[in-house]
Amino acid sequence: MFKKIIKVTHFSQQEKAVERYMKEVNDIQEAGVTRRELFKMGLTAGVGGLTAVGGGVFLPNLAEAATTSTGIISPLCTKPWTEPLPIPKTAVSVGNFTGPTPDKEQCLETQNLWNPGKGAFGEFEDFTEARIEEHQRWDELGGLAACTNKYELMCKEIDWNFYSAREASPFSSKVWTYVDMNPDSNGEFATGVLRLKAQYGSPVLMRMYNGLPKDGRDTQGFGISQCSPHLHNAHNPPESDGGPMRFFDSGKFFDYWYPNIRAGFASTHKLGTTRIDAANPKGLSCPGDWKETQSTLWFHDHRMDFTAQNVYKGMASFYTLFSKDINLDTDDETTGLRLPSGKYDIPLMFADKVFDQTGQMFFDSFNVEGIIGDQQTVNFKIKPYLNVERRKYRFRFLDAGPSRFIELSLSNAAKFTRIANCGNLLPKAQIVPTIRLGVAERADVIIDFSIYAPNTVIYLENRLEQLNGKGPTGKILASSAKTQLLKFIVSGPVVVDKSASLATLQTQVMVPMPDRTKNPIKIKRKFDFGTSNGAWNVNGKFFNPSVVSAYPIEGSQEEWTLTSPGGWAHPVHVHHEEFVVTARNGKAPAIDDLSRKDVVRIGDAAQGTAGTTSITFNMQFRDWYGDYPMHCHNVVHEDHGMMIRFRIVPPTDPNAGK
Repeated sequence: MFKKIIKVTHFSQQEKAVERYMKEVNDIQEAGVTRRELFKMGLTAGVGGLTAVGGGVFLPNLAEAATTSTGIISPLCTKPWTEPLPIPKTAVSVGNFTGPTPDKEQCLETQNLWNPGKGAFGEFEDFTEARIEEHQRWDELGGLAACTNKYELMCKEIDWNFYSAREASPFSSKVWTYVDMNPDSNGEFATGVLRLKAQYGSPVLMRMYNGLPKDGRDTQGFGISQCSPHLHNAHNPPESDGGPMRFFDSGKFFDYWYPNIRAGFASTHKLGTTRIDAANPKGLSCPGDWKETQSTLWFHDHRMDFTAQNVYKGMASFYTLFSKDINLDTDDETTGLRLPSGKYDIPLMFADKVFDQTGQMFFDSFNVEGIIGDQQTVNFKIKPYLNVERRKYRFRFLDAGPSRFIELSLSNAAKFTRIANCGNLLPKAQIVPTIRLGVAERADVIIDFSIYAPNTVIYLENRLEQLNGKGPTGKILASSAKTQLLKFIVSGPVVVDKSASLATLQTQVMVPMPDRTKNPIKIKRKFDFGTSNGAWNVNGKFFNPSVVSAYPIEGSQEEWTLTSPGGWAHPVHVHHEEFVVTARNGKAPAIDDLSRKDVVRIGDAAQGTAGTTSITFNMQFRDWYGDYPMHCHNVVHEDHGMMIRFRIVPPTDPNAGK
């Protein structure tokens, strides 16, 4: 079925063996052999190589071998800092969709008669609807009439150059990315890392077309042409959550409905809440609990068993949620918290990539421990630069993995003013020298460039050592060309800056922690994140899509404790609502935990050099009914069994509380 599998034991001295191994992986992938078939054959993957199950020796990561000798894996980036940072373009909202009118249930029309002449969107003449579940609380929240923003995106294969265009030869890779199907004012169709903007109180409808290759394959041999876009961290009903089993085929479309309403609106805070501050002494009210206001979200593919491959291939973008309704994070630096806005509000996605000797992106789909790239990209570019004006900027950091933890710092040792953790504004800003992020964690920071002279150069760096998919060692590396990710070049005179001063940001209250004491905890659960037989499990069991592991009652609050046996690091993500960490290793939470969270790091080097064997948090299950997953967001671990499913049910359900 496929050629002999090469077992490589010392890549740094066997460059030819590494090259052969990469070819063998491609041969296996092209032959259509799946990971599950390999398991049946008694084979599994260690880091960077195929080994017998239970062999006990994990091999060096392919990408790390690239650091020991020139060109083992990919061509060196010989022209760093010559390509500008790609700034995520905001998708264009349209008044009406091209095809059928969205409805609570399936659209009344059965086909979307898409006109292929409207831009270069592929070989399809029509798309059929994939959605069969109706939208919960659709009528209650205003239905289609309330959706002020409508977006049309397509999953599509394009050519992308991660390297500088000035490299000696072109290194274009085939990627799968989201494409905005509506042009901007310049007639351009946004692609690569996109951005959707939304406001609380204004629901969004996002129609996603699957325009990936019809045969389910591409020239690189990894990824699958089915998609399930997950809006990470959003408080959405499960039918629009983009869960791992709600994927759909190429040639179909799906209408995702994002209500953009705060948690508790239909349960613990049915009468809404009021935000009062010095600027708003009479208060501003909103549905739900205003202390559950969110900010930086992102969306990425979540197709079961192929999340790592599809996201690595490029299916990831930003969704930024603003709160103009209560004059908080308004997308206008003259109102509310007065945070840098417009072109001074820049999302940054950090993602690892491995490239072969030709510069093509490579993915070892038989590696079950974690993919660590020989190149780290920022918004899909290797070592780009950004010209910054002499004023304050807001940067939204996102670690998109697939497996690397990062610790960000500035080369001049200046500190960050951190204003958000995961998708949430902090109670108060934190002044920190570095920021550690596990996969899928986010951090919003403010950097003031007005204090620097023109032509000052500052690098944004990741100095956290990580040698393989196990997780970081905890060691902080010395600053070097390897640790530098993004080059800031300060230019021009000091400019008008209407955003709040750093002193104001450090003293004002942003979003206080919610009071959850009125919702008593009656159920406590424990989940152990472990490994066996070369793959990953929760409570000793691999993910089974037909099994529901917990039945929380809608409107309730539970205490969950996550444990890790050590030796590994896991960034764990829970869909549906955010949680509040109450203890780490039985002690008070660390500074990274002091907010509402949707991802939490457990295991080795979770904080500093210390390991975390257990973490406890309180989580509420409000407003929606249905199933959601919890999983490790080292998405290689997720794809190899480290995921469970829970279902929110009414108190009358026979499984309620089980």
